[in-house]
Amino acid sequence: MSPTATQLDLETATRLRAVIGRLSRLLRPAPAAVAAGLTPTRISVLLTLMREGSVRLSDLADYEAVNPTQLSRTIAQLVESGFVERWTDRDDRRAAWVKPTPAGKRLAERIRRERTDALNVALEDLAPQERDRIVAALSALEEVAERLKGERS
Repeated sequence: MSPTATQLDLETATRLRAVIGRLSRLLRPAPAAVAAGLTPTRISVLLTLMREGSVRLSDLADYEAVNPTQLSRTIAQLVESGFVERWTDRDDRRAAWVKPTPAGKRLAERIRRERTDALNVALEDLAPQERDRIVAALSALEEVAERLKGERS
């Protein structure tokens, strides 16, 4: 099948996947996260909890696109480290909720600050119009992420 106006050719799609993956890997090892011994999955879960607040475990599993068993282990490790609080739903004893603790919030803020600083350093030598193009692409990239998430659900 040949690409249409809305489809990417193989090379362009490969470049897009590669750059997204590289950016993700390069931003992942924030010094605060490394010092806390967090894996990429634990970092992602903690940052999601910072954005979402209190979340049912089943919703978090969907959001993170991880299986419930893996998420359960990840949450247990974050609880043990003091970064997340977990409790059982009063109305549905089968359901559990999680939220970041104050220590988890402080760590997540440090990670976000470190990643933001790293991005700003990387962007500072770009021409203003190049930075503007990156910012302009954010909404479209967010939409692509939502659509990919929807396909997995």
